[in-house]
Amino acid sequence: MSVSKGDTLPSSTLRELTENGPEQVSTDDIFKGRRVVLFAVPGAFTPTCSINHLPTYLENRDAILSRGVDEIAVVAVNDPFVMGGWAKATGGEGKLRYLSDADGAFTKTLGMEVDIPGPGLGMRSKRYSMLVENGKVKELNVEENPGEATVSAAATILGQL
Repeated sequence: MSVSKGDTLPSSTLRELTENGPEQVSTDDIFKGRRVVLFAVPGAFTPTCSINHLPTYLENRDAILSRGVDEIAVVAVNDPFVMGGWAKATGGEGKLRYLSDADGAFTKTLGMEVDIPGPGLGMRSKRYSMLVENGKVKELNVEENPGEATVSAAATILGQL
């Protein structure tokens, strides 16, 4: 069963690359008492994610934050080193939070896993965006096709804020 608008996100542990190396971060710490935009991509460094999806959040970061959002985070089923490298490569370091769901546990808990065998990606996350307020999903935008980044792009979230 997939997460839906109105659901409370389950507690989970993700990782992010810091100056001290990979560190665990609790979803409770990310979402409780905060207003966060979270978007998920099938894979860091993949064409749609790097060219069409993530840039919309970097370009609209200030506009999103100016509407009462505390943080914007991206999550992918990639290891924290890949996510850290992607943050540097995209110029998003310090602007967005790059979260690793290396084993896909968070993604599976949300019911957002998808198998993408064609290009050799295997189990990944569906492409989506959500507005989370104090751990509760207020808006949810899921792409039908993982190769598209339209309904989950920053423009949609901006319209929902």
